[in-house]
Amino acid sequence: MITSRVNPKIKLVRSLAQRKNRRETGLFIAEGIHHVGAALDANAPIERILYAPELLTSDFGQHLVTAAEQNNVDCIAVSAEVFTYLADKQNPAGLLAVINQDPTPLSSQPEFDWGVALVTPQDPGNLGTILRTLDAVGASGLILLDGGVDPFHPTAVRASMGAIFSMPMYTASVDEFAAWAVAQAVEVVGTSANADAVFTDFKPHTKSVLLMGPERTGLSAEQLEMCTSTLSLPMLGQVTSLNLSVATGVLLYHYQTHYASLS
Repeated sequence: MITSRVNPKIKLVRSLAQRKNRRETGLFIAEGIHHVGAALDANAPIERILYAPELLTSDFGQHLVTAAEQNNVDCIAVSAEVFTYLADKQNPAGLLAVINQDPTPLSSQPEFDWGVALVTPQDPGNLGTILRTLDAVGASGLILLDGGVDPFHPTAVRASMGAIFSMPMYTASVDEFAAWAVAQAVEVVGTSANADAVFTDFKPHTKSVLLMGPERTGLSAEQLEMCTSTLSLPMLGQVTSLNLSVATGVLLYHYQTHYASLS
């Protein structure tokens, strides 16, 4: 059992709280029984699991450690004090996984029917929630354009509720995305207050991607020009816009309802 905070393995895990270290190592953390269980179910590339026997009182959590060990995952016991030092949240359950990132360039993926492309998203909670919603509606994946927040930020991982391990994520520049959409015959649908149609009147093509702009500014004029259609979400009260993840969720369920009606 590791009982020292200065143990090299503990120092590495602690360092992954910072984006630059996640980028340099290609690793990130999933903390908690649900998230570690989702990672194991999805056969995520787990580097190692850390657990604190004093804190891990859940039978299911203990079963996860046993199952991981049987699958030759490196499982390391640590003291409650060390685990609390590493934990991102209060009253930790005593289980976390260190996982290899698996980013995929958009140019390398062959098939993408429908999903979302986010332009430089800034809020990790929004990004994780959108991943969760994409998984819920059975979409093809998420495309991250021109950087933005780290999708492996602890808040994004938590907000995804495990979808980060099952929902494909791709990266590209806006220009690369535009060229890919033309080459793959994928329609690009944006949102705008001055849109072509209210979202409820829209019927997406077989291959369609929602292009969603940054939280503060929305899509630029140049980005709207690459859209084959634009949609509006009516604002009937005093507010003039919706949270990015809420707006994306509304549109995704409209897409899902349309596709379900065709099957």
